[in-house]
Amino acid sequence: MKLEFHGADRNVTGSCHMVRCQDKCILIDCGMYQGGREMDEENRQDFGFNPQDVDVLLLTHGHLDHCGRIPLLVKKGFTGKIVTTAATRELARLVMLDSARIQEEEANFQNKKRRKQGKKEDATPLYTTLDALTCLDYFYDITAFNHSYDLGPSMKATFYDAGHILGAASILLELGEDGCRKRILYSGDLGYSGRAILRDPAVPPHADIVVMESTYGNRLHKQLEPSIHELYEAIEVTLKRGGNVLIPSFALERTQEILYYLREGIAQGLVKENIQVFLDSPMAISATEIFQRHPECFDSETWEIFKTGEDPFDLPGLHYSRETAQSIALKQVKGAVIIAGSGMATGGRIRHHLEHNLWRKEAAVVFVGFAARGTLARRIIDGQDPVRIYGKEIDVRARIYTIGGFSAHADQQDLLKWHSQTGSPETTFLVHGEEEAMATFAGLLKNTRVEMPELHQVYELK
Repeated sequence: MKLEFHGADRNVTGSCHMVRCQDKCILIDCGMYQGGREMDEENRQDFGFNPQDVDVLLLTHGHLDHCGRIPLLVKKGFTGKIVTTAATRELARLVMLDSARIQEEEANFQNKKRRKQGKKEDATPLYTTLDALTCLDYFYDITAFNHSYDLGPSMKATFYDAGHILGAASILLELGEDGCRKRILYSGDLGYSGRAILRDPAVPPHADIVVMESTYGNRLHKQLEPSIHELYEAIEVTLKRGGNVLIPSFALERTQEILYYLREGIAQGLVKENIQVFLDSPMAISATEIFQRHPECFDSETWEIFKTGEDPFDLPGLHYSRETAQSIALKQVKGAVIIAGSGMATGGRIRHHLEHNLWRKEAAVVFVGFAARGTLARRIIDGQDPVRIYGKEIDVRARIYTIGGFSAHADQQDLLKWHSQTGSPETTFLVHGEEEAMATFAGLLKNTRVEMPELHQVYELK
């Protein structure tokens, strides 16, 4: 029985882990690396294993850094089943198709530049829209959380609600080989208790081996309630100055949370009812529609809102901008809230809005999620001035807010609580975190051996 680590190892993106047992090859997640050019090159490297050898892929959730290389996996020869929740399947479809579209557009743009320079047009996307559509044929939905899925003789997987994004799961593998039995628990990405919309993370089962994320292993989040009021205050102050509030937001979960809290703020009189909000992200619009189809994932409070016939993600003054022309027209808008992807400003429409607003002292940029090293969001948060966008140097004069309370990830305290509920595992493997965060978190774990795998490292379980 072997554990292999092929992504998000001493890194926050590109989750990809493997278990080999009884001549079966079980892959957990197959995510894309996100960040600078170095990460783009990493996505094109070998997986570290032969995709044709993989029997089943268990997908924890639909974020790009967990599902983004699945079309490439299929393109390279994978023919097994991809097992996940129904909500994750829908979100992953959306994410992978959007990723393929962006890659195709980027390849076309680079080839156009090379053609003008008289160079060979050899830019290619990592995968195409057709590749993304093809991989959907391999998806298989589990019936519900806490129900086991058979992987073979003496082998099964059970999905537990991770409370991270819609449909997100932690996965327990119960495996037997040559008289040896192991319970291996993969945390996936973990949420935390008390958030709006989704249920709290389920209490994890006891395990012999734990493979867990450590994104915020070295820090605590701001409290949620003050974060909500900080968002309201940032909006009020900026709109009074006549500036736009830009919110770079992840299309899955974060956007829906922001809409939910804006609706609550208006209902409580904390946000002006005539506020104009533009959701400038076709992907986020589609994700919101997927949320509306999966109330089985909601907490009781959100479910009660739906039962009254209301939509918790709708508010007066909300405008959807699906078409490119609608997005371009927002250059003329003043005194509005513009929510656009991507959350780390690595692509998407938010970069255009930053280009047109970042240099305006009356404007504000509100970051409400994690920003990995090398991303435009991280450079702005770290105080770089000016920043380069579309080849131009843009001065940073807008007011910058970083509101950590909206994170979909568990913080250090929540991670420790979750780990303590897994019993006293023999070994805990830390993944999906920057090295500093991992090292800090490792020092806090008790009654377990801690490992921080390097990329493509293999461990034999005895």
